[in-house]
Amino acid sequence: MSQVLPGDAPLVHDLIGIGFGPSNVAMAIALSEHNARVGRQEAVTAHFFERQPCFGWHRGMLIDDATMQVSFLKDLVTLRNPSSEYSFLCYLQSKGRLIDFVNHKNLFPLRVEFHDYFEWAAAKVDDMVSYGHEVVAVEPVVRDGVIEYLEVTARSGTELVVHRARNLVIGTGLRPLMPEGVERSDRVWHNSELLAKVEGLEGTDPRRFVVVGAGQSAAENVAYLHRRFPKAEVCAVFSRYGYSPADDSSFANRIFDPAAVDEYYTAPEDIKRKLMDYHGNTNYSVVDIDLIDDLYRQAYQEKVLGTERLRFINVSRLTGVEDTGDAVRASVKSLVTGETSTLDADIVVYATGYRQADPLGLLGDVARHCHRDDEGRLRVERDYRVATDPNVRCGIYLQGGTEHTHGITSSLLSNTAIRVGEILDSIVTGALKDTGDVARPVADEIGSAAL
Repeated sequence: MSQVLPGDAPLVHDLIGIGFGPSNVAMAIALSEHNARVGRQEAVTAHFFERQPCFGWHRGMLIDDATMQVSFLKDLVTLRNPSSEYSFLCYLQSKGRLIDFVNHKNLFPLRVEFHDYFEWAAAKVDDMVSYGHEVVAVEPVVRDGVIEYLEVTARSGTELVVHRARNLVIGTGLRPLMPEGVERSDRVWHNSELLAKVEGLEGTDPRRFVVVGAGQSAAENVAYLHRRFPKAEVCAVFSRYGYSPADDSSFANRIFDPAAVDEYYTAPEDIKRKLMDYHGNTNYSVVDIDLIDDLYRQAYQEKVLGTERLRFINVSRLTGVEDTGDAVRASVKSLVTGETSTLDADIVVYATGYRQADPLGLLGDVARHCHRDDEGRLRVERDYRVATDPNVRCGIYLQGGTEHTHGITSSLLSNTAIRVGEILDSIVTGALKDTGDVARPVADEIGSAAL
């Protein structure tokens, strides 16, 4: 239950979430379903802060024909609660497209459609979120040597809002990654901003694009720019001979199963490394085979017709890029011969991935109470709670940044529904332990209700 402390102290919540992307939207939904089932006295109170003015998830990559790489059943709720009113199927029913989707016989919706589903779901729990609020500080509230609350300060314009939390759930997502020494500009882009930047080219007549990278986003960028600008040459630069296909076979997909998280978490470090080596090709630097085939077919057709606009500069690396203001000069080095050539282009797009935001970057003095392993990585418990000093009574939970402890699903949608149920279990169990009551696992309770 929320409470107001004596004096001018801020409101206290059981949980405050930083960020309101898909993971914390799923968290808010799990809370809402839990609170609808229990009495008011047992309800978990929560609030989320999101710096964007409204919900948005990789908007720059919502290419009109791009599809999801995970089944629609791995939505925000279904693997935790198959009867949830927040499922993708309920979304389709509300939009009048359920039968049409079933007839489509496809497990993988358009990405733009799944984004619309996320927006639909987020709107159902928007009473829990303050959009346009950026968390700027988290400070400990100490009583008798114990950190009892975390004081969260969020800024909206010139206004500062302060709340207190018994538990913090950090879901700040990923940040675009550029090669060292390369700065973004009007002509040097990261693929995360593709669609917004392309709008700025309206009315121009670009001659050449260079796309750097060998993963799914890079291939999608190449296909989109080739289609969107029918007079422009599109050059794909990567260090391989060609795009590598993603392994989405049934057995390999077991790496994303909830049970795989348990196995990975308990595995020795050398086995963790081997598992990542074995199954990294389910997610990293790989491309859907259908897209690979489409690109190759297009390139071959152009070669036959003598109108080559699609070029693949393989076994090569972009070693430098110079933005001259009205063009970009890219230096490309062959990994075989060592020779360097130049490409003059209108735009260079880096599809070079993302990095996890520093989960402790906002925690200030609280961060020194968080434990790290011998490699300097955060120690994270099985319930996604950061291991802390005994005097930290508050829970700090991570949605992302746990690949080293929980495996490849750390920042992916595949396990989101299960993960938020486990975090909520932990918070509810911890709260009831403090009162001497006994907790039933939230995930089990929801599952029983679903059956």
